[in-house]
Formats: sequence, structure tokens, C-alpha cells
Amino acid sequence: MNIFKQFFKSLYSPKDIALFRFQGIGKTILYIFFLTLLSIIPSSYFLSTALIDGVNTARESIEEDMPDFTIENGQLSSEENRPVTINKDGFTIIVDPTGAVSEKDLSNEDNAVALLQNELVLVAGGQDQVHPYSMLGLNLTKNDVTQLLTNLDSMMGILVPVMIVVIYLFSSAIKFVEISILAFFGLMLKNLAGRNLQYRHLWRMAAYSVTLPTIFFAIMGALQTQVPGGFLIHWFVSLLMLYLAIKEIPKPTVKE
Repeated sequence: MNIFKQFFKSLYSPKDIALFRFQGIGKTILYIFFLTLLSIIPSSYFLSTALIDGVNTARESIEEDMPDFTIENGQLSSEENRPVTINKDGFTIIVDPTGAVSEKDLSNEDNAVALLQNELVLVAGGQDQVHPYSMLGLNLTKNDVTQLLTNLDSMMGILVPVMIVVIYLFSSAIKFVEISILAFFGLMLKNLAGRNLQYRHLWRMAAYSVTLPTIFFAIMGALQTQVPGGFLIHWFVSLLMLYLAIKEIPKPTVKE
């Protein structure tokens, strides 16, 4: 059975998952890489799009709306004597050489970059990071930042594929760990079901048992829909599929 048939069978057939326990380990590993590739497509797309759009938006906003500024000797200076806030496409840019805006004032922002009097504040997904200019050793002007973003935009054809490869490798490693843990729980499930299985058999079965929840959450990610209790649902469905697959294996014959 080829990898695509295995994929579709694993979505609904514990009986077929049970049969996969006899196949070679190499084919199972290949299937895990294939499944991981499918699972990261939505997140990779949205992350790449957000990165590209974010760089373009930031560059355009800086060129058109941001006042001239200079960061020198650990302090921001500008001809503006008041804070300047730019909101564009759900992204906020703040320039404040006066000290009126602080890190706490950014607590309600989801995605923002703030050039404050003495520090750079980055906010992504509601989480902020503060970087004092003096520690960064920054000496920048508006033109320097614009040129930096222009160079970054021209490198997106390289940066985005590299980023996707890193995400893929990291996700694959996580998937292998997940399957190994699931197979460990399978040792308890096979005792509960009274089946004679070794860990290597359970590991192969676990690799296919995670198919349904993995694809479900990939689809939810593509729809940008948050699933409450997603972690617990993922593990519950994986364990259930593995247990049903174990139940499909005949019980060992008891000799009289």
C-alpha cells in the first residue's frame, strides 16, 4: 500500500492501522515526514504572508508617516515634540522621543513596534520584548531603518523558504517525540486490551494513529479557527485511535 492510501486509511480505519505494524520502519518514518509536511502548510502560509506583509507595511509606514528620528548614545531624538502613533493593517508603530509612552502603555497592543525615548519595544501576539538602545548599541536614523527594511524585503525569497524548512524540521522532531510518547501509553493500552504487542509494533501504529487529529487541527489552522482544549482533544483522539487499532489485533491463543 502506498503512502497516500495509508494516509486515507489512517483517517478512519483502525483495522488498517493495526496491519501497518508489520511494515518496515523506514516507510513509517517517511510517513511521519509526509504527515508533518501536510500539517505545517497552513501555518507556514500564514506566517510567511504575515512576515512579507509586515515588512512591506512597516517600510511604507516609516517612509510616509513616520517623522525623522535619530537614535544615538542610547537615546531617541526627533523634531516631533509629541508621541506619534501609526496604525496600519492591524500593526501599530509608535515613535516617542518625549518619554510620555512607557512599556505598560503597550499592554493592549497585539502587534506593535515602539521606538521610545530609551528603548525599543517589540510586541507580537500580545507578548512584549524590551531592548534598551544602549545594550543594542544602536545608532540609527529613519533612512537607515528604511534601507534595512528594503534590503530585508529583497531577501524574502531566501528567508521565507529557510524559515519554512526550520519550521518543518522542528515540527518533525516534535512529531517523533509525540509518537514515541503515544507508543509508550500504548504499552498500557495493549495490556488493558489483553494483546501481545511489542513497543516497535506500537510505535508504528502510533505513527498512523495521530493522522486524524493532526489533519483536523491543520484544517482548523487553515480556517484560522481556535479549538478550545485542542491539546487534550488531540491526545484523546490519538489514544482512542491507537486503542481501537490494538483491539483489532486478535488475542493470543491460550493453550490448554
